[in-house]
Amino acid sequence: MWSLTLIVLASYFLGSVPGALWASKALHGVDIRNYGSHNCGATNAFRVVGWQAGALATVVDFGKGLLAAGGVASTVRIDPIPDLGVFGWETTTVLGLLAGLVAVVGHMYPIFARFEGGKGVNTAAGMLLALTPLTMALTLGVFAAVLVTWRYVSLASISAAIAFPTIVALRRYVFGADLDPSILVFGLALATAIVVAHRSNIQRLLNGTESQISSFEPAQGMLGRGEL
Repeated sequence: MWSLTLIVLASYFLGSVPGALWASKALHGVDIRNYGSHNCGATNAFRVVGWQAGALATVVDFGKGLLAAGGVASTVRIDPIPDLGVFGWETTTVLGLLAGLVAVVGHMYPIFARFEGGKGVNTAAGMLLALTPLTMALTLGVFAAVLVTWRYVSLASISAAIAFPTIVALRRYVFGADLDPSILVFGLALATAIVVAHRSNIQRLLNGTESQISSFEPAQGMLGRGEL
């Protein structure tokens, strides 16, 4: 029990590191929660202060999920590892999912940033890369293709979220890959959560008012007003 508690606490505090906020403040002295979409995530950092802070935030947010699922979950020793006995799920995989999920929660509600975080897409991607690298490589390919084609980060994120459980299902049930079914169940739940979290973006996409990534420079309107 104490080991599980340690995994949860370590993953939450790791996820709470606000990469976009700290990168934007360190490089430009800007609190991105006051600009753009007011979202404390890498996408808003790209739009508000440019590619350097955005890229750094992406690496940090991605790394949080990767370290939680691939590091924290395996480093904290649980002896003996409990047999969950749920639908034949592998306990080690479930522990990785648990650690990664808590890191995503930490990213969305970070204790280090007044519980004002991002939407958790990059952190979730890092978690899933730790658990199923090939599936995530294919999913990131979908993300990149949609982003390059239409230049909407929100649309690319939603597309990748839906693509992940689809690819898991195809690999497991069509091509016979040895993937734990818990990953598929979690992927479906995560896709639903990401779509719900992007409901305002979906509305703006339908209205034609969603912002596109047109460059990696700070928003020109803000520069012109001397806000940065």
